[in-house]
Amino acid sequence: MQFTAAQIAELLHGEVDGDPQVLVNDLAKIEEARDGTLTFLANPKYTEFIYTTRATIAIVAKDFHPARPTPKSLTLIRVADPRMAFTQLLERNYQLQYEKKGVEQPSFVSPKAKLGKNVYIGAFCYVGDGVVLGDGVKVFPNCFIGDNTRIGDGARIHAGVKIYHQSEIGARCVIHSGAVIGADGFGFVPDSEGVYEKMPQVGNVVLEEDVEVGANSTIDRATIGSTVIRKGTKLDNLVQVGHNAEVGMHNVIVAQAGIAGSTVVGDHNQIGGQVGIAGHLTVGSRVRIAAQSGIGSDIGDGRTVQGSPAFDKGPYDRSYVVFRKLPELQKRIDQLEKELAALRQRTGLDS
Repeated sequence: MQFTAAQIAELLHGEVDGDPQVLVNDLAKIEEARDGTLTFLANPKYTEFIYTTRATIAIVAKDFHPARPTPKSLTLIRVADPRMAFTQLLERNYQLQYEKKGVEQPSFVSPKAKLGKNVYIGAFCYVGDGVVLGDGVKVFPNCFIGDNTRIGDGARIHAGVKIYHQSEIGARCVIHSGAVIGADGFGFVPDSEGVYEKMPQVGNVVLEEDVEVGANSTIDRATIGSTVIRKGTKLDNLVQVGHNAEVGMHNVIVAQAGIAGSTVVGDHNQIGGQVGIAGHLTVGSRVRIAAQSGIGSDIGDGRTVQGSPAFDKGPYDRSYVVFRKLPELQKRIDQLEKELAALRQRTGLDS
């Protein structure tokens, strides 16, 4: 889409310095801008680029006074805060990418499904019986939405997501490509001969509002009951949440972390990349777990832990200092043992 300088200035409550009818259709960094793009100048260290930029429009501060002429083709929009103004445009541009409506073909939408207002369903999607999509839900191409799944208002399901039956996705959730919601939990029981029999997984997955799930992450359905991710929690790419786990509110869980079945995680935690949390544990609230840590026991509120098995970060750091010196310490011990053996021999203690 194209916008004039006048339209952008009106949106940002700015003033046009130049041609109000000039058009732009993209955003760019000031040093990489080209004809037809809009850029901004907020950091003084980039001021030099304003005199050579190929951008069509630049957002600048109201009190910006060029030290020398800017390009004749450049129109300025003067605002109170250029960085905040550009952020507003980024947000608006981001929203425009998802302002699609209607059902593309070929797709299958069950006649028993209920679609809210302004729903978008991309090509090659499957929407099963009893599915309820709230107002403004966007389901991008090649998605599977299983029977009796409910997706709240404003949720966005990116291309290639698979959501199994009876899942509940809250308002404004975002699920990125390749994620699988509601696959069977890893439940197998050995018989008397050690042969593993599958335990049916008949529960579901519940994502509360404003949850974000990264690409290729997986959240398993519960054996009985629900696997729950509470409101505002953000999962990075390649995160695994096991069956019957409960993850609290406003957590951030970084890539390749895994939470085993039936573990309960509190609120406002920071869980680093490649962390492994064993099953049937309790992790409190406002806990920080450093990357690659292994959690094999409960963690109380407010702790910061690291290592595998993990323990408090202060002692871990001190222990790691010693660990790095182990080769040197080993040499010193070997030398002391030689000197002690020689001393014992000289003093006759070995006879």
